[in-house]
Amino acid sequence: MADGGTLKRNDEGIETALGILKQQFGERLQTGDSVREQHGHTTTWIENQWPDGVVFAQSTQEVSEIVKVCAAHRVPIIAFGTGTSLEGHVNAPIGGISIDLTQMDKVLEVNAGDLDCRVQPGVTREALNTYLRDQGLFFPIDPGANASLGGMAATRASGTNAVRYGTMKDNVLSLEAVMADGRIIRTASRARKSSAGYDLTRLLVGSEGTLGIITEITLRLQGIPEAISAARCSFPSVKAASETVMAVIQYGLPVARIELLDAQMVGAVNRYSKLDLPETPLLLLEFHGSDAGVVEQAETFGALAEENGGTGYEATATLEERNKLWQARHDAYWAMLQIRPGCTAVATDVCVPISRLADAVEAAEAKATEMGLQAPTVGHAGDGNFHATVLVDRDNADEMARAAKFVSWLNDLAISMEGTCTGEHGIGQGKRPYLVKELGAETIDVMGAIKRALDPDNIMNPGKILPA
Repeated sequence: MADGGTLKRNDEGIETALGILKQQFGERLQTGDSVREQHGHTTTWIENQWPDGVVFAQSTQEVSEIVKVCAAHRVPIIAFGTGTSLEGHVNAPIGGISIDLTQMDKVLEVNAGDLDCRVQPGVTREALNTYLRDQGLFFPIDPGANASLGGMAATRASGTNAVRYGTMKDNVLSLEAVMADGRIIRTASRARKSSAGYDLTRLLVGSEGTLGIITEITLRLQGIPEAISAARCSFPSVKAASETVMAVIQYGLPVARIELLDAQMVGAVNRYSKLDLPETPLLLLEFHGSDAGVVEQAETFGALAEENGGTGYEATATLEERNKLWQARHDAYWAMLQIRPGCTAVATDVCVPISRLADAVEAAEAKATEMGLQAPTVGHAGDGNFHATVLVDRDNADEMARAAKFVSWLNDLAISMEGTCTGEHGIGQGKRPYLVKELGAETIDVMGAIKRALDPDNIMNPGKILPA
């Protein structure tokens, strides 16, 4: 399938595989245009590239059967969850078969005493937390969208709670996966630690479907906190807000979330949600713990914020007031779209050391202004990850070209600051050119060797992660 780094379409193999899969799966193999387009859907500016067919799998064994058919005829395979990924992960650049895992949506086991559970990949994070609520447990990773847990594992997703609870790589204990030849493997046990062989769990978490298809996930859970307190505080500059974040981390304050909104984003939220926040950089926080603990944490943050010029500090532990305080963050995406009605939002996803966060955000704001672009910013300030979202008119070729240059410049800036071009969205198609810059050719060669060893015919989500 690959020749000199160029992907080639296999029309004969695809036609044969479709015929076999139609016999095996009947109406659960769909080839209509609308279904195919949906399964090539991407929520960013990357071109939509449809698969040739979509199979709705209902079990690990069925996934294995589909993979074996595709492997026999060298047909590309793309796993599909909810389609919320942002870097073209579910596109089919040379066609192939999309395996839709949404019908594999069962919570298989909850071990409350061990704080873990086992789920199928089509379970969404909201569905899991609804299932767990009456047991006093929750799963903390929140990427914003109601993504599937299989997709979240495959892209090594993160979100607003990462500063306290980590990312998907920290919360997956083991996986079941179907490999490129159809074999079914389990990567680890439920034990909280192990020294048994290669860490295949971590290899598959973040592999974006290029090495295998995740069919079961064993996840760490957390107890629902006794108390939750939320706070917000305005600052005279991004630098002042970022210095407060650094102080929080260095002080060891066990904050659950720290979100940064720049002045442009705060202004958009004010207009969209009828708020009256000062249109200066804003920090939103959440503290988890005991009743006394969250009060103490909120008071300590207030003192740190005041030292850096923070004003308008508010904190509350009541649910209604917490929701009100967080309204600015919840409405941010919809608010910024109203800055330019009908625009397309192009999300960026860089992450830098926290000590460089202010420099990076301020540089991004200045560069966007210099290029005549609007790019309001929100960030997971507690881990140095921020999203400068460029608002563009898809029909304006010049503007699209300037947006592409801005995204490229921002990726290079983050890498130059010893950061990364992607904090949580993954590489997919969109970030492939930057992987060599970030990690070096030798590291990419090792990744390529792993890919060739596990998927010699390059059928597992080809055209993703590794440069051509």
